[in-house]
Amino acid sequence: MGRIIAIANQKGGVGKTTTAINLAASLAVMEKKVLLVDADPQANTTSGLNIDPNSVSANLYDCLIGKSSMEDACCETSINGLMLIASHIDLVGAEIELLNFQNRENTLKQLLTNISEQYDYTIIDCSPSLGVITVNALTAANSVIIPVQCEFFALEGLGKLLNTVRIVQARLNTKLEIEGFLLTMYDARLRLANQVVDEVRRHFGEMVFKTVIQRNVKLSESPSHGKPVILYDAASAGSSNYLSLAKEIIKKYS
Repeated sequence: MGRIIAIANQKGGVGKTTTAINLAASLAVMEKKVLLVDADPQANTTSGLNIDPNSVSANLYDCLIGKSSMEDACCETSINGLMLIASHIDLVGAEIELLNFQNRENTLKQLLTNISEQYDYTIIDCSPSLGVITVNALTAANSVIIPVQCEFFALEGLGKLLNTVRIVQARLNTKLEIEGFLLTMYDARLRLANQVVDEVRRHFGEMVFKTVIQRNVKLSESPSHGKPVILYDAASAGSSNYLSLAKEIIKKYS
């Protein structure tokens, strides 16, 4: 059975969408079948793969409200083996509409039950909030990756996220694990960045990925070209970092 991994942090700008796109692409390049679910109404994962949110026949919102099946919403990407369920700004409305659903926290889990078995990995990019959609993603997932940027206030808000994870574990998904804390936007030249790395490793120990995502121009540029960094510049540090992360995850479950 495929593994479902949510990527979550209610703090914006920590490299969540960058991680979702590039981890999914790296896993696919390593010959894994991957489904990437864009659960953020901003639809940056969708546009970052050069897919227009308005051009797809169905998106995650349509699936959540029962208008479409996940199979029909799947669209191909430029990477062989990587499929996408696109997002749309309409997903903002799902936060409200799901409030009327019975068992609303399990809606995404039920939708993914059959389709996730067709993939080795399902990666869910969550929105920078702890709303109903993010809780749905955590309820559906086997584990969660938490990106932490190597900057001032890096640990700010993590307590709130970890509390949400604990609530989900207690009430909705007892099998949810923390896959790991991923250090992002690391610049070895900055003393502050090195201090943050030390602090996060001291706090969370073995739960922190060995791989660290370096601050990298090619990584920043690639979404504007509608490509994962591995297609935009395979020789870049960003590409190498995310391949390393994919290897770390594959090794854990092989």
